[in-house]
Amino acid sequence: MKSRITQYFLRGLITFLPVALTLYALYLFVAWTESVARSLIHPFVGDFYLPGLGIVLVAGLIFGLGVLVSQPGIARLLAWLELPFTNLPVVKSIYSSLKNFADYFAPHAEPQQQVVLLRMPDGEASIVGLVTRQSFEGMPGVLGELDQVAVYLPMGYMIGGYTLFVPRSWVTPIEMSVEEAMRSSLIAWMASQRKDG
Repeated sequence: MKSRITQYFLRGLITFLPVALTLYALYLFVAWTESVARSLIHPFVGDFYLPGLGIVLVAGLIFGLGVLVSQPGIARLLAWLELPFTNLPVVKSIYSSLKNFADYFAPHAEPQQQVVLLRMPDGEASIVGLVTRQSFEGMPGVLGELDQVAVYLPMGYMIGGYTLFVPRSWVTPIEMSVEEAMRSSLIAWMASQRKDG
């Protein structure tokens, strides 16, 4: 009986924690945006304030920034503003990694990443990865001569992984979104598969 009570409690906790933490993170974000928006518009409108204005302002600022950085002439200005982040030794490593990671998931005209099953010839073990580069043309030295693909293998329970350069014949595309593959890899594929209908 005691083990059954413990089992029910743990199941309830596992169900409750993700929801509670997500709602708490959203609450902190909304509270922060509301506070910032209230302080920004207070000098202009006094105590008048509409709830939700913070979210609207942040969404508007993000949209405006997206429009701004899409203009051709802004690229040079952004490159100049990035100089401190791209030249300081430690900051450069962190900033470049985060920027490359964000660029990887940015919308492109054609999908830049593909979920694949990686299996060596005559091998029985397989691993799910993401093809991050289809061609090495234009890369320096021997890298530019490779007729391979780059496959990123995310690690479970942490942000990190390995990138392997492998022959194209070793990978088989999978009908799965990048987000679903990353999420499943980060939790070591322990989540149950959801079936629609």
